[in-house]
Amino acid sequence: MSLQEQIKIFQEQKVRSVWDEEKEEWYFSIVDVCSVLTDQPDYDKARKYWNKLKQRLREEGFEPVTNCHQLKLTAKDGKKRLTDVATPQELFRIIQSIPSKKAEPFKQWMAQVAAERLEQMQDPELNFEQAYSDYRRLGYSDKWINQRLKSIEIRKALTDEWNRAGVKEGLQYASLTDIITQEWSGKTTKQYKKFKGLHKESLRDNMTNMELALNIFAEASTAEISKARNPKGFKQSAEIAHRGGKIAGDARKKLEEQIGHSIISKEKASDYLPPTDSREYLPTDDIDDNE
Repeated sequence: MSLQEQIKIFQEQKVRSVWDEEKEEWYFSIVDVCSVLTDQPDYDKARKYWNKLKQRLREEGFEPVTNCHQLKLTAKDGKKRLTDVATPQELFRIIQSIPSKKAEPFKQWMAQVAAERLEQMQDPELNFEQAYSDYRRLGYSDKWINQRLKSIEIRKALTDEWNRAGVKEGLQYASLTDIITQEWSGKTTKQYKKFKGLHKESLRDNMTNMELALNIFAEASTAEISKARNPKGFKQSAEIAHRGGKIAGDARKKLEEQIGHSIISKEKASDYLPPTDSREYLPTDDIDDNE
């Protein structure tokens, strides 16, 4: 299952959502929806409201609540927690049970979200435009955003190569990513995140411009070598990952000789972005092997 967690905004209120690429379906956090419709910004109170409503709907035999979906969504503290979610169709019934003047506008908003996603599927460029707007809202510079979007493009080309070579998503993707990262930075992904003081946050979203540039170079080099060598399976792809990462690692060392200091920085997004309470936030990458 390939899931993409996003933050959607309804009348300046956040609604956590997840797009399931395989099913081509949206899932929305039910607690967030309850918070919006009841004008209850306190998460704990909104959660209690949903728990009571869920119990009543179960007693009425409402099947979607009985078989409620749960997905790990990013909480305000940055940690992922299992959260009740529902598709738009399931939410329509739940919304009918909540007395709120916002019910109809919210239904229209959900329909708009679905329509926008279909447009993005037809025109991939719209995905980049949305990502650009999200990062810009967070306070990232135009230069950083352009590099970050390029890194997404390069990463996709690399994972396409791994898929062609028969590498399995999940642990094998994560292992290859770790090889590339260690070869160019001298640190495993876990060590790198610890060095920056990160936990569940995205490593790429906390790289400096130069770190991001070297990471792009490492992954692009790996993808190009893979195209030329046509590896089969994880083992051969791992050998190429070492080579691609080392090319960027050698470039890093030569640059550091010239500038007299390490490119690997402890700087992270919170060091140079506006305070969290004055901006929206993006969730961490749902799939850790993309770190």
